[in-house]
Parts: sequence; structure tokens; C-alpha cells
Amino acid sequence: MKGLLTLTCAGQFMVLLDNTIVGAALPDMQQRLHTGLTGLQWIVDAYVLLVAMLLLSGGVFADRFGRRRVFLAGVVVFTAASVACSLAPSIGWLIAGRVLQGVGAAALSPASLALLAAAYPAPRERVRAIGLWAGFSGIGLAAGPLAGGILVESFGWPAIFLVNVPIGAVLLLAGLRVLGESRNPSAPPIDVPGTVLSVAGVGAVTYGLIEGGSRGWTSPLILGSFAAGLVLLAAFVVVEGRVSRPMLPLRLFRQRLFTVSNTAMVVVGFALMGSSFFFSQFFVYVQGTSILVAGLRTLPVSLAMVIVSPYAGRFAARYGFRVVVSIGLALAGLGLLGLGFVHADTGYGNVWWRLAVVGIGFALTMSPLTGAAIQAVSPHEGGLASGVSSTTRQIGAVLGVAVLGAIVHTRGSGGASFESGLNSAFLAAGAVTLACAVVAGLWLTAARTPRGVRPNSQEAKQSVSRR
Repeated sequence: MKGLLTLTCAGQFMVLLDNTIVGAALPDMQQRLHTGLTGLQWIVDAYVLLVAMLLLSGGVFADRFGRRRVFLAGVVVFTAASVACSLAPSIGWLIAGRVLQGVGAAALSPASLALLAAAYPAPRERVRAIGLWAGFSGIGLAAGPLAGGILVESFGWPAIFLVNVPIGAVLLLAGLRVLGESRNPSAPPIDVPGTVLSVAGVGAVTYGLIEGGSRGWTSPLILGSFAAGLVLLAAFVVVEGRVSRPMLPLRLFRQRLFTVSNTAMVVVGFALMGSSFFFSQFFVYVQGTSILVAGLRTLPVSLAMVIVSPYAGRFAARYGFRVVVSIGLALAGLGLLGLGFVHADTGYGNVWWRLAVVGIGFALTMSPLTGAAIQAVSPHEGGLASGVSSTTRQIGAVLGVAVLGAIVHTRGSGGASFESGLNSAFLAAGAVTLACAVVAGLWLTAARTPRGVRPNSQEAKQSVSRR
């Protein structure tokens, strides 16, 4: 059991490390690969897009075809893609490698959690194991900026991908010996049409957002990509409403608590990932620090999240989802607004606490939002609700990098400095987050049961949940 727990935690650590370590390397990638802001956006979003759109399918694959098999396949794909990224001679090859990394992560991450759930059937032991799994995730997030700064400063950006190779090799060899196979014979079939339409639809919208700044927002290609994205997403909604076992059951969104919690999770991904994309670039290009120093200076965000996240669930249990999430979003929004007023000559003593407030705010939101989504559905759909919550956060991350990058690019095209563009992006992220805090404060509750209507057991549980 301990061996399985260690392996699954290490696999999730590798995936989460990649989320933050790349941010530290973006300035070096821009210089050595001779790319602009658009290229950097694709380096990040090519990975996040595939993770977002394949995460739910990855969990179904693991249950249907074997959790051990899918976990090890994810390790192989992720590790091989990391090697390909490190050897990429151009921005195009690097983006292709990032796509493959996203496919590997979308298999590895849900399979690791499914292995844990199967190995620890007792609720108390399962909660403890998942807590450790989530803790390793936090360590991966916190280690990324520092590890990325050291590796890039010493060896250049390819080193941030090569660090995955020894981890992947150990995971593969140990996994072949330690992991036992398990599967769910009653797992639903793979929703191929839903998966393809979701990837294509969100991908088309993302293309328009990222490329619109450089190609022109009214160019036929950009307008066509937006139109195609909307048509594909509309088709996705129609298909998901008609198939018997959809990837994303739309009926879940009839529950207000589920809808509002996932809407808020989109905003969390949007503001957190979109702003984090620019942290290292701000310190390197605006304040003139080295990449290593930039990595160190971004640590308050991830450290605050690691420290506060374990307490967020306890606060939500005591004070209710609405209170904790609203406070968290308000803090994060205020922190981002504060970052919108930092400049080249702003001392770090007046910057680090703003980053810490952002980290504390988002740490207070993610676990309670997932808990709210799970509470909104029936007990046997808790895993699905958790997966949807993770997916919506990743979708928000894709849009955050694309939209905030578009703001910076558009401001630059209008003659504004990169510093001014960053200020506008941080202010926009803060405004959206504060607006979401208001929405959560008003509606992050279970809908009341009308008088005279006898609630079923699940509705009764929701009606007495903390507000």
C-alpha cells in the first residue's frame, strides 16, 4: 500500500511541477526560440487545453481499461513528450511536444487518483491517502518556480523538461513491480463525439483569442475561428444532451450549487493561471531581474497556497461554502488589483505581500468549490463532480492565458509599454475575480425546496447545507 501511495503521489507531483516550472522558463524560451508573446501563450495553452478537455475521458479510460495500464501509459507518454520538448529545435516542435505532454497528463493524473480510491476502500483511509496525494500536488506547485529558476539559470530552458525523465523512469520501473491492476466493469463507454467536439470547440475559440492580437480581430481567419468554436460547442451541448452516457451530464447544471461552483472555478482558473503566466515576465522584463531571482520572487503565491489550502476545507465545514469562497475570491481579486499598480521602480517589499494575498485568496476557494460541486450531486456521482470541477478550472486556465495575453498584446499594438499592458491584464483579472466574489456571495447555495413539495433525500441534504 505504501508503495502504491508513493508512486501515485510522485506521478501527480510530476504533473503539477510542470504546471509552474514552465512559467519560470518563459523569458528564456522567448529569447532562445525567437518567439513573441503569442508563441509563449501557445507553449502554455497547448498543454493546458489538452489536459482540460481529456481529463474526464482519462478517468473513464482508467476505469474501463485498467487503472494501472492507463497510469503507466500516461507516464510513458508524458516522459517521452518531455524529452521531445527538450530537443525541440523550434517553437512549432515545442508546442507539438506540449500537446503530447497534455495527453500524458490527462491519463496519468485521474488514473493515479483512481488507483488510490481502489486501494483504500475505507472512507477514513481514503481521505487520508487523498490528502497526501493533494499535499504532494501542492509541493509540486511550490517547487516549480524555484526549480525552474535554478535549472534555467544553470542549463537553459530544455532542462525543465529533462528533469521529468528520471522521475518518469523510476515511476515506470517501480510501477511495473508494485502496482496491481484494477478496473470498473460497469464503467461507461468512451464519449468519443463529446470529447472530439469539446477539444475542437475550445481549441478554435482559444486560437482566435491568442492569434487575434497579431492577425487582427476582424480578419476572416479570426472571425471564422470564433464562429467555428461557437458552432462546435453548440454541437457539443446537443450531443451531450442526447447520448445515454455523456462525458458531461448537462442535467447536473440544473442544480444551482453545482452551476455556481463550477462557474466560480472557471474564474479561479482564469485569474490564477492567466496572471501567473506573467509573473516571471514582469520581474524579468519590467524590473530587470535574472530568471532565478524572478523564480524566487514568485514564491509567495505558491507558498501561500500550500500553507493555506489544507485549512480551506475545515473553514468551509465550519462557516459554509459561501462565506469562505466569497472571502477567498475577494482577497484574490484585491491582490490582483494591487498588482495592477506595481511598476518598474516598485520595491519588492511592496510586491511580495500582494502576491501572497493572491495565493491565500485562491487557496481558500479551490477545495471548497470542489466540495460544493460534490455536495450538489448524489453520492455515487461525487467522482464525476470532482472531475468536472477540475476540468472547469483547466478551461478557465486556457481562457485566462489567452484573454489576458490578448489584453497585453492589444495594448502593445496601440503603443502602450509592456508594463502598462501587464497592469491592464492584472486589473482585468482582479475585476473579474471580485465580480465572481459577489456572485458567490449571492448564489453559492443549494436552492430552497418550495413549500408543499416533499424533497427527496439528496435534495433534503442540500437544503440543510451551510449557506
